[in-house]
Amino acid sequence: MRFSLPVDSEVRARLDQLEIPFNSYGVDLYGISKAYLGPSFTALRFFFKHYFSVESHGIENVPARGRVMLVGNHSGGVALDGAMVVASQFLEMNPPRLAQGMAEKFLNKVPFASQLTNRCGHLTGLPEHAERLLADERMLMVFPEGARGTAKLFKERYSLVHFGTGFVRLAMKMKTPIVPFAFLGGGEAIPTISNAVSIGKLLGVPYIPVTPWLFAVPIPAKLEVYYSPPMIFEGTGSEEDEVVHGHVEKVKERIAQLIDTGRRRRRGEPARDAGRGAT
Repeated sequence: MRFSLPVDSEVRARLDQLEIPFNSYGVDLYGISKAYLGPSFTALRFFFKHYFSVESHGIENVPARGRVMLVGNHSGGVALDGAMVVASQFLEMNPPRLAQGMAEKFLNKVPFASQLTNRCGHLTGLPEHAERLLADERMLMVFPEGARGTAKLFKERYSLVHFGTGFVRLAMKMKTPIVPFAFLGGGEAIPTISNAVSIGKLLGVPYIPVTPWLFAVPIPAKLEVYYSPPMIFEGTGSEEDEVVHGHVEKVKERIAQLIDTGRRRRRGEPARDAGRGAT
């Protein structure tokens, strides 16, 4: 499978500015391909700038270079949040950065999905993949809620479910700053009223989100991303569970504060300053 679609001129220019060691064929050592990134970011640019008119707040908090973990909440029944955060880093950072996510393992069973995600920089969610990316000074995008987060219903769109702890242990082991972020609007774009688990299992996915118009086709709702200043946790990653859980709760609390700030702004209420300072 190879893309032969047109590439936007802005996207092409930004691809040339990516600080990734592509070889003469436009492919890096992880298999990331300019031939795939170009059409993918051209499509994302349309949705980011026009269809959803995404607003980013605090993007200056994201380091311009070096290893970093973007850690945020899920919002919406599909990976709309991840796609828009990736677009934000590519289209709004100077120089542009490629946020690389840890793809769910079930995608390896979906035709063409594994190849597409890999060529765009998103590797199967294995600890060794994450460590290697950070060792190579890459930007890693993490959603600690996992599939439970994408399963939120419309009424739960501003909530946070259980966070895994692996991302904090990884950040400590790899001496990596964590930039918490909050994504808002996904629940409005894809208002899930139920999840069809049985049908999803038949198709090889955890569930199929059901919306008022049945299919999870997003409507042009307003989307926003709020980035916090980095948080740094000292240690080796082998600390006691109690210590790690404490750090996880600090990150979760920061994201909850950002969500609250976004909710207030969307309602026209005075926003609280949720992201000042770092831990």
